[in-house]
Amino acid sequence: MQRHGPGTTAVPRMRVTGLLILVAHLLAVGWLTLRPRTVPWVPAANLQPLATIRAELVHGVSWDAVQHLGSSMLLLAPLGVLLPLSAGRLNVSPLVSWTRTVFAAAMISLAIELLQSGVPGRVPDIDSVLLSSLGVAVVHLAVVPGARRRLRRRYGDLGEVTPRIPRVELAPQADALSGGRTYL
Repeated sequence: MQRHGPGTTAVPRMRVTGLLILVAHLLAVGWLTLRPRTVPWVPAANLQPLATIRAELVHGVSWDAVQHLGSSMLLLAPLGVLLPLSAGRLNVSPLVSWTRTVFAAAMISLAIELLQSGVPGRVPDIDSVLLSSLGVAVVHLAVVPGARRRLRRRYGDLGEVTPRIPRVELAPQADALSGGRTYL
């Protein structure tokens, strides 16, 4: 366990807080996107990438287009911060963190779109997956590297420390990996 001051443990607290907010956010997103809608007609499913975006922007940038595309980007955008927060890692490569976060968000978005195919009044749209992944990527790039930098400065550069148990020593590598011993 990493200590971050006199008697406090910040990383486990960050993880628990991140997980609680992440679960609350995903429940809200599920409620918003997976409840049935009563509509007189439903458009066909869009499985062609960028078709919806092109259709929205064909007549120029209007408030309706910005609202539709922006809502798709902002729906899962908090995952750009919540997923790394729930992991609770301070010392991780920015590229690895960004890749993990965007991939996880794309998979969550894809799962939502697949579940929408079975909900009355909802249709899957591949552009929603693209836009929500873009929103997560932008939020992650805007917030997470700076926040991690500030936290590392605040708590010092913390390396991954192997936990030590009193009166228990680590086995030498030669003993742990020797193939000469038989236990049968």
